[in-house]
Amino acid sequence: QVQLVESGGGLVQAGDSLRLSCVASGRTFEEYTMAWFRQEVGKEREFVGAITGNDGTTAYQPSVKGRFTISRDNAKNTVYLQMSSLKPEDTAVYYCAADKNGGLWSGIDNYDYWGQGTQVTVSS
Repeated sequence: QVQLVESGGGLVQAGDSLRLSCVASGRTFEEYTMAWFRQEVGKEREFVGAITGNDGTTAYQPSVKGRFTISRDNAKNTVYLQMSSLKPEDTAVYYCAADKNGGLWSGIDNYDYWGQGTQVTVSS
């Protein structure tokens, strides 16, 4: 099985930056599309961004475009989410996800593996 472990969450003030990391197990990490989702209390899990394995093509939700950057280091089996200009509405549990089919999708049903999540709290 593939295991994903997120880290880097915490409490920050509006306007601050934060970088999340997700380390994956497995031998075929470079073939997976990796994505970040987030979930606020009482709401559905929401797509944040994704990056493909071979060519590093990225996609983002409009609300984070220009503020968040997703990247990966295949040699380390790690994907990152660099968050800048954080807003209180960014407060959520952030989850790492992997799609073994290597597509570029925003729907949660397209992803095969999930991490446990890391809390990001942005105060005003």
